[in-house]
Amino acid sequence: MSKVKVGIIFGGKSAEHEVSLQSAKNIVDAIDKDKYEVVLIGIDKHGKWYLNDQSSYLLHAENPKLIQLNKSNNPVAIIPGQTDQQLIHADSAGMLGQLDVVFPIVHGTLGEDGSLQGMLRLANLPFVGANVLGSALCMDKDIAKRLLTHAGINVAKGFAFTKAKKNTINYQEVVDAIGTPIFIKPANQGSSVGVSKVDTEAEFYEAVEDAFQYDHKIIIEESIKGREIEISVLGNAEPIASVPGEILPQTEFYSYESKYIDEKGAKLEIPAQLDEEIVKKMQEVAIHAFLELQCEGLARVDFFLTEDGKIYVNEINTLPGFTRISMYPKLWQESGISYPELINQLIKLAIERHQADADLKSSAWND
Repeated sequence: MSKVKVGIIFGGKSAEHEVSLQSAKNIVDAIDKDKYEVVLIGIDKHGKWYLNDQSSYLLHAENPKLIQLNKSNNPVAIIPGQTDQQLIHADSAGMLGQLDVVFPIVHGTLGEDGSLQGMLRLANLPFVGANVLGSALCMDKDIAKRLLTHAGINVAKGFAFTKAKKNTINYQEVVDAIGTPIFIKPANQGSSVGVSKVDTEAEFYEAVEDAFQYDHKIIIEESIKGREIEISVLGNAEPIASVPGEILPQTEFYSYESKYIDEKGAKLEIPAQLDEEIVKKMQEVAIHAFLELQCEGLARVDFFLTEDGKIYVNEINTLPGFTRISMYPKLWQESGISYPELINQLIKLAIERHQADADLKSSAWND
């Protein structure tokens, strides 16, 4: 029986480039080599695609602070609209061979915001994770929170401002509405990139400037005092939720460095020590949020749990990290799904979704 050919796309132009490299390495290490043939496609920080060899695709692979894409001399191009042989490369001026499915583990901008997903749809390639709409909705924290609020799910109070409205941002008005401390973050970033926690007016305006370096829209939110709980979700139309895990940051808040570089930056308690009733409720909210925001395949739902038992959804990540200290795979391991089996299920879900899309009529007329 021939192996399933899986294209792993990783890297990218976003601020989470190095996280993606770590995620790709873990997936390559864990994937069942007897079942899958891996094709590695690395994207550099300028957005160029390369076909990479599995033996040499990373530099400093064991050091999260120094890890780099080892760019090959074999650039890759994509041909939209075809039903096979969608990718070509320069080395042999020919085809890569047909990919059966793509695992796009490109975090952040142009990776999990619907851009890459739209291109893969145009290329008629099955891919792991949310489709275009779900990816875009979850990436924009402002829009996601509006939809969650409409669905009756608790989120932090706050404001959204575009760059055109930056001059209308007033510290005292914000403090009067939501108090201090205040969180300021880009609306379309992940992994705590550009996020600041502030207490003073000077810090506030400095943080606003910093957040606008990463996006054209920012959100300013109240600080919710509570435990940081995360739940992994897996599935398409009938998703399931993992056991919850708790983040115990050893720093001011769960920063980029704490998540992906400093293994001592936060303690992970898996499973979280919670009453069974609270666990069940949080799993229900995780699935509710997953479906409301049109997610598919996988997502990690991040919560705040207050002392009085109130549950807030902080955000939903449709392509969560797969690094060695990432919560998404760790939660499933604790829930009884091993890393290789998790990858297997994600690939299966991607192919099922692609087939369901292919079965839809695209026109009222026959071709």
